[in-house]
Amino acid sequence: MPEQNYSVVVENLRKQFGGFVAVDKLSLKIAMGEVFGFLGPNGAGKSTTIRMLCGLLKPTSGRASVAGFDVARQPERVRQNIGYMSQRFSLYNDLTVIENLRLFAGLYSVPSSLLKERLHWALAMARLKGRENLITGTLPGGWKQRLALGCAVLHKPPILFLDEPTSGVDPISRRQFWDLIHHMAEEGVTVFVTTHYMEEAEYCNRLALIFRGKMVALGTPSELKRDSMNGELLLVECAPLGPAVEALQSAPGVLDAAVFGNALHLVVLDAAAAIPQIQAFLKDRAITVSSIEKIRPTLEDVFVSVTTGRNAAEAEP
Repeated sequence: MPEQNYSVVVENLRKQFGGFVAVDKLSLKIAMGEVFGFLGPNGAGKSTTIRMLCGLLKPTSGRASVAGFDVARQPERVRQNIGYMSQRFSLYNDLTVIENLRLFAGLYSVPSSLLKERLHWALAMARLKGRENLITGTLPGGWKQRLALGCAVLHKPPILFLDEPTSGVDPISRRQFWDLIHHMAEEGVTVFVTTHYMEEAEYCNRLALIFRGKMVALGTPSELKRDSMNGELLLVECAPLGPAVEALQSAPGVLDAAVFGNALHLVVLDAAAAIPQIQAFLKDRAITVSSIEKIRPTLEDVFVSVTTGRNAAEAEP
């Protein structure tokens, strides 16, 4: 697809603070109308990347274009064509709902001829009609979240950047928020969202997994779960769990072992060959196995697998 058909194009993007590399040679392309997730733990480089793409932080090297504008050379043009919502919502708690919306309308230079229509649209989208005069600081977390989104999209930008927007919000509000995001994407808005919640990453069309500033995997949630595991996954129900997981860390053919609820998840090279070996291994150590089976990995399993492999590779002399 020609570059002009992409909302975001990133090539070898790098950001260094002194001797610390926060983002290391990141390359990706995001299509128009795509919901793109940037998934990784705190400190992985997600917020630094989003700040560069929003024209708020100049890259050390590499290039990136957003809405066709270079983030280093045309940061003002970039900011005119995006909406940005940070994890802290960027709202003024001592203002009312409508006062916050009017303030952001001014910051985004919404024309006065369109102001009434845009305010009405934002209130309806955020499901805050009838609550215009409530003080923002008194709103529940989910309402604040929707208000912050309304403020970020008052000017109807073609690209929306969301930096961990569901942090600290309850699961029901989180689900409602994602319904709003997908509705915007259906109308052609490109959404770039960072998160460390593995389960909500399933809502994205595509995902990039980032670890220590590097992209370690890229694809749809289904592709990542199918293709990115360094081995196959077993679910083992046994007792006692503590001694079992400790013993299996050094068992032949086991790449990784972790407690998952009241069972274990094991990453092995070959599930069919490993099942009888693990049963015998645990039996020899007086650990009772009630069930063992091959299962499909979750995104959390995939992320642990690719980052564990990278950790091991970086530890080699």
